[in-house]
Amino acid sequence: MFGGVSSGGYSPTLWYEIGGDGRILVHVTRAEMGQHIGTALARVIAEELEANWDHVEVVHVDTDPRWGMMITGGSWSVHKSFDQLSRAGAAGRIALLDAGARMLGAPAKECVARDSEIRHGSRSVGYADIVASGKVTRQFTEADLASIALKPASERRLLNHDTVARDVPSKVNGTAVYGIDRKIDGMVFARPILPPTRYGNSILSWDDTAARKVPGYLRTVVLEDPTRTCQGWLVAVAESWPVAAKAADLVEVRYKSAGGAASDEQMLAEGARLVESPSTGGVFYQDGDPLTRIAEAHEVYEGTYRTHTVLHMHLEPLNALAWQDGKTWRVHAGNQWQSITLPLVAKALGIDQADLVFETSYLGGGFGRRLYCEHIVPAALAAKAMGRPLKLIFARSDDTKFDQPRSPTVQKIRSVTDGTGALLAYDHRCAAGWPTASISPEFLTPSQDGNGSVDQFAISGADHWYDSASQRICAIRNDLVHTTLLPGYLRSVAPGYTTWAVETHIDELAHKLGRDPAEYRLALLGAKGRNGGAAPHAVGGAKRLRTVMERVLEKAGWSGRGKLPPGKGMGLALGTGQEREMPTWIATVAQVAVDTQSGTVMVERLTSVVDAGTLAHPDGALAQVEGSMLWGLSLALFEGTEYEKGLPRDLNLDTYTPVRMTDVPEMDIEFLRNDHMPVGLGEPGVVSIAPAIGNAIFAAVGARVRDLPIRPAAVRAAMGA
Repeated sequence: MFGGVSSGGYSPTLWYEIGGDGRILVHVTRAEMGQHIGTALARVIAEELEANWDHVEVVHVDTDPRWGMMITGGSWSVHKSFDQLSRAGAAGRIALLDAGARMLGAPAKECVARDSEIRHGSRSVGYADIVASGKVTRQFTEADLASIALKPASERRLLNHDTVARDVPSKVNGTAVYGIDRKIDGMVFARPILPPTRYGNSILSWDDTAARKVPGYLRTVVLEDPTRTCQGWLVAVAESWPVAAKAADLVEVRYKSAGGAASDEQMLAEGARLVESPSTGGVFYQDGDPLTRIAEAHEVYEGTYRTHTVLHMHLEPLNALAWQDGKTWRVHAGNQWQSITLPLVAKALGIDQADLVFETSYLGGGFGRRLYCEHIVPAALAAKAMGRPLKLIFARSDDTKFDQPRSPTVQKIRSVTDGTGALLAYDHRCAAGWPTASISPEFLTPSQDGNGSVDQFAISGADHWYDSASQRICAIRNDLVHTTLLPGYLRSVAPGYTTWAVETHIDELAHKLGRDPAEYRLALLGAKGRNGGAAPHAVGGAKRLRTVMERVLEKAGWSGRGKLPPGKGMGLALGTGQEREMPTWIATVAQVAVDTQSGTVMVERLTSVVDAGTLAHPDGALAQVEGSMLWGLSLALFEGTEYEKGLPRDLNLDTYTPVRMTDVPEMDIEFLRNDHMPVGLGEPGVVSIAPAIGNAIFAAVGARVRDLPIRPAAVRAAMGA
């Protein structure tokens, strides 16, 4: 049962409260990391509630169990909350309409809710007065909520309409509180002292003689961690962060290491071995018998595609503030998945989960790195050892050393076509680190062939929307990755590399068959079978992908690409976001100029068309796609590191070089507006950029690149191939 009068007002459901002063406080469990999620979710409620938007405020909540699973990632937030929050808003509207009608002495069916008022002709009563009267008390069961008829899309007044995000003023004037800003009385500061590799280290000896000479230094704590998160960690503690940072560098430590850490090339070599071995991996999706068709075919087209390690490099380095408040332990830190990290920290402290509370702060960049906040463990353990509040801050190099990167990947695709170019068989094998296996193994899914489990977040996107008479998609866990690093989720997750392989391969097929790459893709988007989509999340299926593609070809001037001067070319790529169950349809055309002497690639223009269904916050949606497209550009040409002896080669932004302002091309982004179910927007913009650029390079100079990032030397080599 939900609803009733709380201490401060009326709460039709736990997701918001209407006060007697008219304020509407929306409770948000999702993390705010630049995507303005509070505004988007509040507008979903306000739409059905018929609220005056000026009365709505956003409240980010702590980890009280009543909120259920708390996670922000996978472009899930609006999509997975939309129906629930819509019904919550509608419940409030219904209850207020009944109570307001009674106060007006009018039949409820003759009244309307609008702009935080119940109106009957020229008379009205505001939500504030209704709540203050105490006459709205209606409660709703789960069955009641499920039976509510939501407003038709034609009556929406907030969704699909522009507004200013609620969190913009505080971020502009500096009052927004990020994890690194939070302070409490008596707090000390700390910096971790990290071992040579993430795994298999123990401390033989340590000496803080030099650190003790620094004024303000307090002590060094050796972490004894029952969760085995911190293997050979120490923490330098001081009265200020600069002193802690300096002291950490002065502490001398000798380690015993188990070894086994690999380089990128070793991990990639293992990936290449795995994709060639028929006995490895499990089937994520299969339709028909592609292997028989491939074995019997006169000609099989093969391609192998690789990606190197990618780091997060978020602006705000990792940090966590931990302290004991009576029996309760409290943590303040930016956190994308509180529900998975809270039990880990409770185990480290040796306490019941009920005695641990995470506070929410803004995140100065998440992008998947803060989905698994294992860095809270050393903060909590150090605070326990010190017996006082402690804020642990990672230097940039610390953050980078023990990042949870997107692992290096190797993918092999084999395909067979008939005389018309139709796909008869498609076989896609991908070897990668599996984030879910390390972070939340309960979310692994059974393999379709019964060969153990697969990590859907390490293979999604490979199950494309092109028609194929038979296909098989296999996910292979690269164990050498797991003994070297903790593979994590990075913005766009698997489609960041699976779409690179799919869209490069389809482009190669088109050229092999002598077909225009756009025309060939259209021929494969017949929306047959499961590619026809399904309600409510993928209505229209591949037909909507065709629509965004046709529009982007028109906007980008695809028909005139043959008139581009030598060294310039256009490339096309399609994408559908992270998961088939919530596809965001996107098509991108990249125009590039290639220096044939150096192999340097300059992206001159990116044109993208997106169909994300209903937009809860259009301006935020545009910002999401702009940012993700630039990240896609950065991953294509500028980002990427290589592991050497278990650590990334590039530890700071002097050598790890994301896209700079001078490299930003002209960008043209269009949303196709409709009233379909809203889907994800945090990640889809990433996925089509790299293959569009790679395909444009081929169109410009005939160089086919299959590795990410695309380096000038690789372009030169491909030109000479």
